[in-house]
Amino acid sequence: MKIQERTGAGAGRSAAPAQPSVGDRLPSPPRERKPALAALAVLLILLGALGATMLVLQVGERVAVVKVTSDIQAGESVGDNVTSVMVAADDSIQYVEWTKLKALKKLKAKSPIYAGTVVVGQMFGAKEQVPAGKASVGLALKEGQYYADIKGGDTVAAYRVGTSGSSGSDSSDKDSSASSSGNGFIANASVQNVKGESDATVSTGSKSITLLVDEDDAAALASASSAGEVALVRIPAK
Repeated sequence: MKIQERTGAGAGRSAAPAQPSVGDRLPSPPRERKPALAALAVLLILLGALGATMLVLQVGERVAVVKVTSDIQAGESVGDNVTSVMVAADDSIQYVEWTKLKALKKLKAKSPIYAGTVVVGQMFGAKEQVPAGKASVGLALKEGQYYADIKGGDTVAAYRVGTSGSSGSDSSDKDSSASSSGNGFIANASVQNVKGESDATVSTGSKSITLLVDEDDAAALASASSAGEVALVRIPAK
C-alpha cells in the first residue's frame, strides 16, 4: 500500500524540462570580416621586422678608425702614436678612417688630444692653431735651465735668472725686480713641444722648447730667453 502511495506521489511531479535538440539551437550571427584591419596588422608586422633588420645591419657595419696612443699637444702631428680601432659607422661623426692616416700625419692638432681618444677631423688643421690671447714662444735652453724629463703638455713656471739684465732697459729692470721677489715672472705656461732628444743638440744638453703663454708675457719671455736668463720649473696643472 505504501509503495503504491509513493509511486502515485512521484507520478504527480512535473518532469524536468527537456533539453532542446541540436536541431532546435538558434543560428549564430555571421562574423563580420574586416579586411582593412587585417591588412594594417600585416603591414605593421612587416614594418617592425624591416626596422629591426635595418638596426641590426647598421650596428653590424663597422669601420677602422684612428685612435691616439699618447698625448698629442697643440701644433703637433700624431706621428706614429696611433692605433686602429673598430667603431660603428655613423655618417654624423667625422671619424678619421685608418686608410687616411697618411694624410692625417700632415696635419696639426688644434688643441691637446689625450691618449685613448678616437680622433675626428675637426681636431686637426693644416697649420698650428694658437688660441686667442695666447702666443707661442720658442726657447733655446741649456742643460740646467730645464728639468730632466720635460715634455710636451707639462705646465711650467718661467723664472728669470742671472744679473746681467739688471742694468738694462726699464723692461729689464721690471723683469729683474719680478724675479727678485722669488716668484716666476711667468707663473703659468704650457709646454707645446720639446726638441733635442734625438738630434745633434742632445750631446750639448741644449733643447728647443716651445711654450704657450699669455700674449702679454711673450715679449718678456723672448727677451729673457735671448739673454740666456730663463729657467723652467714644473708646477701642478691648474
